[in-house]
Amino acid sequence: MSFLDFAPAAFELVAQWSSILSLFIGVVVGVIMGAIPGMSATMAVALTLPFTFAMEPIQGILLLLGVYKGGIFGGSIPAILIKTPGTPASSATILDGYPMAEKGQAGKALGMALYASCTADMISNLSLILFAGWLASFALSFGPPEFFTLILFSLTIIAGVSGDNLLKGLISAAMGLLVATIGLDLVYGTNRFNFNEPNLMGGLNFIAVLIGLFAIPEIIEYARKPRNEEEKVRELGERHVTFAEYRRCLKSILRGGVIGVVLGSIPGIGAAPSAFLSYSEARRNSKNRDNFGKGEVEGVAASEAGNNGVCGATLIPLLALGVPGDIITAIIIGGFMIHGLQPGPMMFATNGDIVYALFMGLILSSIFLLGVGSVAIRLFRFIADVPASLLFPGIMVLCVYGVYAVNNNIFDIATMFAVGWVGYLMLRLKVPAAPFLIAFILGPLLEDNFRQSMLMSGGTLDILFRSAITWVFWTFTAITVIALIRAGIRDRKNKMLTTEEE
Repeated sequence: MSFLDFAPAAFELVAQWSSILSLFIGVVVGVIMGAIPGMSATMAVALTLPFTFAMEPIQGILLLLGVYKGGIFGGSIPAILIKTPGTPASSATILDGYPMAEKGQAGKALGMALYASCTADMISNLSLILFAGWLASFALSFGPPEFFTLILFSLTIIAGVSGDNLLKGLISAAMGLLVATIGLDLVYGTNRFNFNEPNLMGGLNFIAVLIGLFAIPEIIEYARKPRNEEEKVRELGERHVTFAEYRRCLKSILRGGVIGVVLGSIPGIGAAPSAFLSYSEARRNSKNRDNFGKGEVEGVAASEAGNNGVCGATLIPLLALGVPGDIITAIIIGGFMIHGLQPGPMMFATNGDIVYALFMGLILSSIFLLGVGSVAIRLFRFIADVPASLLFPGIMVLCVYGVYAVNNNIFDIATMFAVGWVGYLMLRLKVPAAPFLIAFILGPLLEDNFRQSMLMSGGTLDILFRSAITWVFWTFTAITVIALIRAGIRDRKNKMLTTEEE
């Protein structure tokens, strides 16, 4: 049966005031919880799940999807205002969003984050509706060798967020890969670098590392050099994004949305790598590449487009194959099962009205996100006007609360402060933190898929070149490395010429 067969029943389901209200409440809850440092979109969806038990299936699932959509955008608010990402997906937004806030352009950064998020979210939703079948079959063809080459290619984007010094960026990435090996061996289950500490058997808590790496160094720096009591942290500055600025960033937004759709349709990748890849590609193709990392509005647009482009696409493997695309959709699949629904190919035939009602609800969620996000910016932006003597202690409290709330574990707080001091040393030595975070995220995936590939092939490397997909990613990796080397040589020549002219 086609969409036209299910359209009347689907519209009837989503047009009920209870369904629309559930979706709206979900977006509001998601934005608020996403804006609280440490309260990730994953945690927001998990905490909302019990409230759906007594609801109708369409209402409960729309509520969860609304929380998901709102949570991903909400994380950009503290990332821009106080350099503390509300969700891991907003990590890349810090790179240009916070420098913009320091220059008095917090309002402009928040506005661009909202418009880029809504645009990419709509792209992702339309892609889900139009290309679910094709993208699902593409994702199904990925095995461990394909994942390994994809992740290896993703790691090459580290150079794109390494600032001016490629060597320091690679050192930072190596540190991230090393820290990612802490815990139990992924294949044999043996202890690695945990010093017989039970709390380290599962590795370092991601939220603790994330907040420690970005927020704590800023607090330490302020404690060393307190600002004047009357000084504001920063002024909100320009509140609106002009149409000319949006049009200039549109190519990066569209590219980021497509990157999010492709990576989101592949189970296990997630929004954070997509945001960094989108940011790297925007920087590589931008005429203002030298301004990236210093407060470039196009950088904010690219990172937010990358992470929001994932949202709808993660539902492609969920609905078409019954395989969750990431951790959040793994929680959402529980919402389906609670109501007796089994995601997969048969669901389009047995519960097509619910599937297409969800599609309609997703389109509506993009509209709600624009409205709710605009109000949220007006409310949360006042953080920017709080005196530093009050703001930084408040950030510290939120950091401790956010990290502790994940596992109710004091050890995670100690991890946050330990990583915070490492991050502070990196800040003083001008070693970029973003490559550390990317490598920490992708390191376990890289190792796991490589070792699975070796087990499949009996230890031979031929399996890493077994398909057209692997060859495509090897080619992309080689092209990226060559382009980075050439860019490094060109920049060095330009600096030498500048020095000679002076």
